[in-house]
Amino acid sequence: MYLRAIHAEQQIKHLLNFIQQNPLGILTTAIPSASHPLLQSSHIPWVLDIISDDTDAPVKGRLRGHMARQNPQAKAIVEAIQSSSSSTNPGDEVTGSGDGVLEQEVMILFNGPHHHYVTPKFYVETKPATAKVVPTWNYSAVQAYGKARIYHSSTSASTSDYLGQQMKDLTTLCETEIMGYTGEKGTKNGPWEVEDAPERYLEIMKKGVIGIEIEIERIGGKWKMSQEMSLGDREGVVEGFRNLGTEVGIAVSECVRERGEISDEAKRRAKETTS
Repeated sequence: MYLRAIHAEQQIKHLLNFIQQNPLGILTTAIPSASHPLLQSSHIPWVLDIISDDTDAPVKGRLRGHMARQNPQAKAIVEAIQSSSSSTNPGDEVTGSGDGVLEQEVMILFNGPHHHYVTPKFYVETKPATAKVVPTWNYSAVQAYGKARIYHSSTSASTSDYLGQQMKDLTTLCETEIMGYTGEKGTKNGPWEVEDAPERYLEIMKKGVIGIEIEIERIGGKWKMSQEMSLGDREGVVEGFRNLGTEVGIAVSECVRERGEISDEAKRRAKETTS
């Protein structure tokens, strides 16, 4: 990700909060394979366990997710894990404990909920003065990198335990934080719980997926929201998006204003420090 200084978010805690608020991430792997494409990506909802918001901490957080066993990306991942196990212990049968660490680093991309094309017509200061403006796109995104432990054995207790906890935590997150079902169980406003499904059915479902646990070793993100523009042009962008009258337009308008104020404050502090 290109992290231009004026757009980049430097505080780890804000990047981790972004992931919590936008849990659907795109898992990308680059696994050499004779049977599957080198590059593969899948949309996966994640549970984030925050470990540290210290920039220098070796691990910032832990992402927990799962994906369909029949997904070609999952097949490539399991193939790589089993191949690595067999090369480490040549001649041994690949049984193991049902989990292993993928050799290649993985990347997960999280996108913000609102993004939009920016027309040069919004630039009320520069466009009339010089016409030296071009279109762009405003968006927010965070990328996380790390090593992935894969729980892939359909007969392993460790895989079953991991998937059981991960699915329960993910369901609780989505039902309460995303859907807003925070009432008592069994009521209209109460959340659906994993235990509401038959146990035998859940066991069948677990056998159809693999678990993925990623230690976040590197993380970066940006809010590209017109911070590089002059105050006059930025106010034109805020007004332009607001006048669209759409939910996305209003949300982007507010984000442009908020990130602009943050950028202005950072510039003010930097000037005070150097003066």
